[in-house]
Amino acid sequence: MQHGLVDIVIVGTDRTTSTGDVANKIGTYLKALAARDNGVPFYVALPSSTFDWQLRDGLDEIPVEERDPDEIRFVEGSEDGSPHRVLVPPLESPAVNYAFDVTPARLVTGFITERGICRATEADIRRLFPEKQRH
Repeated sequence: MQHGLVDIVIVGTDRTTSTGDVANKIGTYLKALAARDNGVPFYVALPSSTFDWQLRDGLDEIPVEERDPDEIRFVEGSEDGSPHRVLVPPLESPAVNYAFDVTPARLVTGFITERGICRATEADIRRLFPEKQRH
């Protein structure tokens, strides 16, 4: 991106709020920040079933899965030609292994859905899905 070799970023999402925040694999938020910093459009491709119409604030309301910290504390290595698990940090070091991060709508250029493309705003999302209007 820094060298002008990326025209557009398109990612997926596992869960999307009605206001446009998206939860996806760890690193998606960093890609969105890099895209913003480099003036590259950042789109999210998703089926409408991914929208959670009850959620409004992704950071506060989307539960983020925590995986076993040993997945990141250990790496597979080799000792005398046989597989071996190697602990990277000191044994007493705490670790957290989140599976997802949340990208705020302000960093999302738009959504690519089966009904078309819309901006990552509640009004534009609901324009594309009028049956989901809040009552």
